[in-house]
Amino acid sequence: MVNYSDRFYLIDAGEGVQMQLQRYKIKYSRIDGIFISHLHGDHILGIPGLLASLSIFERSAPLPIYAPAGLHDILEVLFLHSETQLKYELEFHALEDFASGGVIFETERMQVKSFPLSHNTFCRGFVFAEKNKRRKFNFYRAKELGIPKEYFHLIKQERDITLPDGREIPADDVLFPREAPLSYAYCSDTSPDDAILPFIEEVSLLYHESTFLDNLRERARQTFHSTAREAGEVAARARVKKLLIGHFSARYRDLDPLLNEAKKEFANTELATQGLVYDLRKDGRAKK
Repeated sequence: MVNYSDRFYLIDAGEGVQMQLQRYKIKYSRIDGIFISHLHGDHILGIPGLLASLSIFERSAPLPIYAPAGLHDILEVLFLHSETQLKYELEFHALEDFASGGVIFETERMQVKSFPLSHNTFCRGFVFAEKNKRRKFNFYRAKELGIPKEYFHLIKQERDITLPDGREIPADDVLFPREAPLSYAYCSDTSPDDAILPFIEEVSLLYHESTFLDNLRERARQTFHSTAREAGEVAARARVKKLLIGHFSARYRDLDPLLNEAKKEFANTELATQGLVYDLRKDGRAKK
């Protein structure tokens, strides 16, 4: 779940998604969009129930879904035979319509891009990135310069001002330097692929699947997955700020070997852990 400015975006929805939303006290009504990477069961089986529950809870706002086209067919058949009628508009956007990737969703302050992943079925990754990021206002500098409050809104719009006493104050003198836009990239099921590097380059946080240890690299190739070492290599080549690894094979009870393997290639790596919040405003540090 991505939270940007108190707007929530769900990425993939496997079986049990409603239980997880309840467990972590995320209100269904706050979901502003759903993004589905591909149609394997562990990524979509929770979708029908979630959509039906939103209708039961009397959602009225339209809900955009960005997913492979086949999900629309799946939902139509299921809702037809279960006689389910949603009480809100489902805005379905097929990812195939964005064949080469690019911007698929946009608000005034944030945009989402999709990009192809290398899996054994049609699969897309997503990048959530800030845009038009505003510079922070230095109140103490404004007070030091004796700027009246009625000029603050102009400076926050990055406009230079002229005071009644004739002084010209550049906005740069009262605004902090522009911070780098925050960004999060999600690479679900995929083999390592250098073609994704331009999309994920220098993101604040990268989630990359790490299904196997590197001694099973051949098995990873056969199933179109990645090893932990390869995820670390991707993060290093993309010069990301931080890496989260996940989607581990059920054969691994102890995940530390996967973490250690990835960290040999990219030191700033963590396990993607259920229930933790990774705050990009604080360098991706985790909190419960």
